Amino acid sequence: MVKQIRLEPLSRISEVDTYSNLLSAILSEDLHVSRECNGRGICATCHIYVKEGLGSLTPMTPRESKTLEVITSAKTNSRLACQARVVSDGVVVELPPGMYVNSLHDVEVLIGRRAEQDLLHPRTGKVLVEQDKVITRSTIKQLENEDFHLIGSTLAQTREV
Repeated sequence: MVKQIRLEPLSRISEVDTYSNLLSAILSEDLHVSRECNGRGICATCHIYVKEGLGSLTPMTPRESKTLEVITSAKTNSRLACQARVVSDGVVVELPPGMYVNSLHDVEVLIGRRAEQDLLHPRTGKVLVEQDKVITRSTIKQLENEDFHLIGSTLAQTREV
């Protein structure tokens, strides 16, 4: 059976099958969502806020809870879109503003420009550069020690302990 969810701030209605995850609804709307761990609930790059209808989703798993603990922008209504499954209508999802940095190249090509949206750390979700601020080389310094290919596996190892 199909369930409807609303995506804010876009005011889009999306339909998903019962027990489908919220990520599938977001992706069906052609919205870019980074999913570094391929839906295993360990990278937090599909973090969303549930404005209404928390009870219309499956309960949070211990893994999802641990992953959300490391996100600096997490709130009590935070969920991982890959883990939250829709069981009934009435879900309103707010997509957090910002873009997760996927590589140093993403930042290097933007140096000297103003950020069109917040640039977010790929592992913690911390804001590296606020919207409308100039992107500088210091942003790259904050990411120098990140191995973008290993972020998902590193998070998996630390959270499965």
